[in-house]
Amino acid sequence: MISDIIIQLVGHYGYLIFFLAFCLGPFGIPVPNEITILTGGILSNNGALNPWIVYMAIFAGLFTAITFAYFAGRIFGEKCKSKLQNSRHFQKAETLFKQHGDIAMCLGLFIPIVRYILPIFAGFSGVSYKKFALISYPSALAWTAVFFAFGKFFGSHILNLLALFDLKSAAVGLMIAVGALIITKLLRLKASNRSFLHELFNK
Repeated sequence: MISDIIIQLVGHYGYLIFFLAFCLGPFGIPVPNEITILTGGILSNNGALNPWIVYMAIFAGLFTAITFAYFAGRIFGEKCKSKLQNSRHFQKAETLFKQHGDIAMCLGLFIPIVRYILPIFAGFSGVSYKKFALISYPSALAWTAVFFAFGKFFGSHILNLLALFDLKSAAVGLMIAVGALIITKLLRLKASNRSFLHELFNK
């Protein structure tokens, strides 16, 4: 089971493995972020690890990754685009950014791999760092907090269900369910107050 791989890595590398898993993103351990964070929550809940350190390692890793990606886009935008343009994840990120603009920086955090590519678009599209930080960092906090809470309080039940079904499909289903709930609330908020982001970032 994939979660067993994470547990073994934690035994060898401790809390650092959570930071590296999120900092390196698709180039890190070959385990979906969602499974990694759920496992971190489970290990925190049973007393094996300190929940505060685990969560801070996860958030710090994602924070580092998206910040680096943003500045990579600002500095090496065209080079990054030419190397990634054939990737389906890159194409998905591009479509999301073109269709939803600023709010895509928020929604993109809930989509695997895209969460690491979308900040590159923000960088080479000329989005200011202030705007990027005010949208992306709270979104990263929300995404990691929701999944970590799921892992901490319901993770053992979730992993038991994953063991009964195809792991990858079930993980994607879980991610979509949680992501859809959050995205629905965000879209409702946008519909009720469409000018909020414009007013906030153009004061």
